[in-house]
Amino acid sequence: MSLNVVKKSFQLKDGREISIETGKLAKQADGSVVVTMGKTMLLATVVSAQEAREDVDFMPLSVDYREKYAATGKFPGGFFKREGRPSEYEILVSRLVDRALRPLFPDDYHAETQVLVTLISGENDVLPDALAALAASSALSVSDIPFNGPVSEVRVAKIDGEYVINPSLSELEKADLELMVAATLDNINMVEGEMKEVSEDEMLEALKIAHEAIKEQCKIQTEMTEMVEKARTKREYCHETNDEDLKVAVKEAAYQKCYEIALSGNDDKQARSEAFEAAREEFLKTLTDEDREEKETLVKRYFHDVEKEAVRNAILNERVRLDGRKLDQIRPIWCETDYLPSVHGSAIFTRGETQALVTVTLGNKLNAQTIDGVVIEGNNDFMLHYNFPPFSVGEVRKFMGTGRREVGHGNLAQRALKQVLPSDNNPYTIRIVSDILESNGSSSMATVCGGTLALMDAGVKINKPVAGIAMGLITDQDSDKYAVLSDILGDEDHLGDMDFKVTGTKDGITACQMDIKVDGLPYQVLVEALEQARQGRLFILGEMAKALDKPRDDYKDFVPRVEKMMIDKEFIGAVIGPGGKVIQEIQAETGTNINIEEEGAFGIIEIMSPSKDSIEKAKDWIKGITAMPELNEVYLGTVKSIVPFGAFIEILPGKDGLLHISEIDWKRIENVEDVLQVGDKVKVKLIGIDSRSGKLKLSRKVLIDRPQRKEHHENN
Repeated sequence: MSLNVVKKSFQLKDGREISIETGKLAKQADGSVVVTMGKTMLLATVVSAQEAREDVDFMPLSVDYREKYAATGKFPGGFFKREGRPSEYEILVSRLVDRALRPLFPDDYHAETQVLVTLISGENDVLPDALAALAASSALSVSDIPFNGPVSEVRVAKIDGEYVINPSLSELEKADLELMVAATLDNINMVEGEMKEVSEDEMLEALKIAHEAIKEQCKIQTEMTEMVEKARTKREYCHETNDEDLKVAVKEAAYQKCYEIALSGNDDKQARSEAFEAAREEFLKTLTDEDREEKETLVKRYFHDVEKEAVRNAILNERVRLDGRKLDQIRPIWCETDYLPSVHGSAIFTRGETQALVTVTLGNKLNAQTIDGVVIEGNNDFMLHYNFPPFSVGEVRKFMGTGRREVGHGNLAQRALKQVLPSDNNPYTIRIVSDILESNGSSSMATVCGGTLALMDAGVKINKPVAGIAMGLITDQDSDKYAVLSDILGDEDHLGDMDFKVTGTKDGITACQMDIKVDGLPYQVLVEALEQARQGRLFILGEMAKALDKPRDDYKDFVPRVEKMMIDKEFIGAVIGPGGKVIQEIQAETGTNINIEEEGAFGIIEIMSPSKDSIEKAKDWIKGITAMPELNEVYLGTVKSIVPFGAFIEILPGKDGLLHISEIDWKRIENVEDVLQVGDKVKVKLIGIDSRSGKLKLSRKVLIDRPQRKEHHENN
């Protein structure tokens, strides 16, 4: 069997080679490629149905990124020992690829399409996610599926002052900036990342450098497409039926009404929605019952287009928003902290019709999340979970567990806030939970603001408060008119050309997420959007400060305290004891939770308890176990056992010495039990340590005044 294999390669600036190959694997898919860099290999496949379902008027695209444990020579965890539901990391990568691809399908293409990207070979220090969009786009490009690509994606990081494309996992630990950027040959269409309070100029420079690298990857895909016969001619399709006369009639009847609704300045989302629905219903009533039944679906589609055009034009022409605000105006904000009396930290953040109730819980290292991924593994001691219940938008919807939206929004907020967590002396595992109670635009940014307030309410010593704002954009493709919108509504996100979320402190950006839905966005517009976002962020920080401007001086009374101790690692076994007997006894007697980890030549002990006294008792106990007996030191010991020739005294936990019968008193002792009983407390001095055996020799009599002889008394 002969294979028609096509392969193209290119090099990154640092010399690493990336190859794209098709025609060898998964040939029954509409398109398939293998992307290779070093030992890292991704298989991407794409299949699209030949026809669209009759009831579908959107693009039913599904993108899944999955990793095989065998790719790095590992076994999956769990009882079944096979890959199960996708991890959060896989979900996040799937979202990144989806957001890069989705805007590039034709608007009228509605066939169900599935893109699968699988890590089939990996390396421990190489992040495969930076190659996933390249693989997915390449698979689409070598297929006959209509696609306005190619597109690709790179990670750009600023490390030691230099911008690096697709750095290794270990290199990222030193990065001040990390962005995932997706773009076509001409335009950037997706950005997501985190930063250590960098400036707007640094971020723009990173975007430009990333785009230059992406252009090369897009050119390679185009060259490869020309070499694959199947890809030269894209499939024909007809997924929409149209009625041009009806389209014109809907616009003539509804455009002005929609324009007036857009300028009404009503800040009630539900009321605006009802007004637009009433305008649509008014047109439907002009149709006969027969026409209405036949054309209602078309009318709804055409009316949506008219509504979108009217709202956009109203904003561009009148410079006024749907809810009456100016372009750069932030909705009214109110905040409250310490709202929930029994949680470690809590806050309510409300901005317009968006509201987040955020809680913080502090735990010890045992509460940390274990990450056992194919490439990434370790422990995570900072988690942020985002919940979006249906009542927040006035809907009835079945609970289906955590979805991709919740994972993505939570991850963005987590990356925004982790930049300001205390880097030193933070003994806690921190979990933030954001429950969205109302939503009308940018609930993820409300999570960032509420998360900052809840952390400060819990007493976590964050470096600086962080706020977030969502920016929007309306453009006119036929002119140079545009409007940059601060703190966008849900409708403005849906009808606009850009959703740009920016978080940061007063001094710089900590995270961002951007989706651009329009071609040819000039950098000058991004510059304006970033500056407008900075001004909005500063305003929001000022409003937050009215509720709480810095972390509380101390944790709340019921918050568990955590203190650390460091011991030589040779004592770890003594503190734990056989079968954990000693450490369990310490915890039971003192009411503490104790965790021990070995780091280098030391054992790091964390003691956790709401009671300071309990922690001190546990510390003293451990100090006793780890203390070394000192020659000539006096100890208050406990009689552990009695033998004919003396008594064994415990002078430190687990350390006994012999008090010989001759060292009990200056006078002669015939029977030890005449002087000492098991359990007695007795002061003794350590007078000797055997150099070979380490046995301890104790004396009691040296601490007692020696009686004078009788002759001495008579002579006086």
